[in-house]
Amino acid sequence: MTQMFLPDVAAGPSTLDGALCWVGMEDIALPFMVAGHVVNGRAATGVSLDDPSARGIHMSRLYLALSELQNQELSLPNVATVLDHFLETHDGLSDAAFLDLSGEAMLQRPAMISPLSGWKSYPFALRCRKDARGLHAILDLTLGYSSTCPCSAALSRQLIQQAFDEDFNDMPLSHASVKAWLGSEHGILATPHSQRSQAHLSLQLADDLEELPLVKMVECAERALGTALQTAVKRIDEQAFALANGQNLMFCEDAARRLHHALRQQADISGFRLRVVHAESLHAHDAVACSEWNWENS
Repeated sequence: MTQMFLPDVAAGPSTLDGALCWVGMEDIALPFMVAGHVVNGRAATGVSLDDPSARGIHMSRLYLALSELQNQELSLPNVATVLDHFLETHDGLSDAAFLDLSGEAMLQRPAMISPLSGWKSYPFALRCRKDARGLHAILDLTLGYSSTCPCSAALSRQLIQQAFDEDFNDMPLSHASVKAWLGSEHGILATPHSQRSQAHLSLQLADDLEELPLVKMVECAERALGTALQTAVKRIDEQAFALANGQNLMFCEDAARRLHHALRQQADISGFRLRVVHAESLHAHDAVACSEWNWENS
């Protein structure tokens, strides 16, 4: 059978001249690995169209190049190789390329005291750009934690003190009677309110970083906050979690400052922007705090 000539309309000149910042594709299904586990990932990719007379780019070349990441551990060198491929296959058309990869990293987390463990998902995105200045990579990461309101804790303590005065005003005190009172529902008549909270981190990754520091950044942030959400627990773990919340009372401002100071110590990042959200159990609105350090808008 004679092979037919297939026209390539995109290779022709543009009917209206003009360079374009980015041309590419979004929401591409792509399985890759993070921390040894497969992620049902999504990719968005593209290149700049710097030739004002060119009709379009070669999207199929971008799509096929993504296969180099398929079922491979996600790393900056691997992403840089793909971006180089984008630019090589668009020589004369494009001076810059980008690749955004997103998904949910599954990490197994131990209980606080018992030998139990369970899985937690951490939504993330790795956003990479390659141009004449080199590779620029940002890791977006979301993690959950518990936050107990310091004001609510102080008000609860005051009510407990008042109840103690009323119950023991004219009674002789003994160790046994005070212990029994503290262990009764009547004694601890008020508790501070807590809320499930989230930290949203955008981390500028250091140059020439070999491994993706996702797990390292999760552990850094959870240590700084002290009240990471739990998975499988026994009562001893629940009690330890209550203790951790009592020892880590936090307004959203406190959480943001904890994260800021912890991230400043990390050699794997050259700058960051963070946002914490406390979904309040007292109000019908959220409390929010933001901070950044050495952040580049690029």
